[in-house]
Amino acid sequence: MQIDTDTRCRCTWAETDPLLRKYHDEEWGVPVHDDRLHFMYLLMESMSCGLSWLLMLKKWDTFRRCFADFDYNRVAAFTEDDIRRVATAENMIHSERKVAAMVSNARAFCRIREEFGTFDKYIWSFTRGKTMVYPSHQHRWCVRNTLSDKIAKDLKRRGFKYVGTVIIYSHLQGIGIINDHQADCFRYDDFRSKATSRMGSFTSVEP
Repeated sequence: MQIDTDTRCRCTWAETDPLLRKYHDEEWGVPVHDDRLHFMYLLMESMSCGLSWLLMLKKWDTFRRCFADFDYNRVAAFTEDDIRRVATAENMIHSERKVAAMVSNARAFCRIREEFGTFDKYIWSFTRGKTMVYPSHQHRWCVRNTLSDKIAKDLKRRGFKYVGTVIIYSHLQGIGIINDHQADCFRYDDFRSKATSRMGSFTSVEP
């Protein structure tokens, strides 16, 4: 029997399940700049509306199979038959409404790529390529702010669905636009140093 001897300090939410711990240690807050990854994370966040992120992690392989390995161009071309097929797939979230929304989102995603060149340029333009740090969030857990309000409003204007400000705030945390790792988490300083070298700077602001 292998004993877990990893005693590094983590954000408290990540200690409740091994899948959450792995996601926290390897993915959460890592700056994303690949459009397929952007689509994958946005799809998972949108599908999580009313559900838990842990459930999304458990269904990752199902999402990958059902949504064409997260190829936004292929998902954008899904037909009504494809939507029904995905909504009834084994282990899938059985909601035609949500699946149809993901197809609609893929089409909106492609339109943004046509306008900006990449979705990455679009989403990072809201912070001018910088990762945001909010010192006040060390003392209180935040689920939305003016940045997520602004981005959610713009996404909805562009035709995205299931992209409320709470969902988008969580998304911004996940893709590294907002760094909400706790200051005593072993990933906090690691991301600060990487952001400085890869993206220009970390910006510390108030909500």
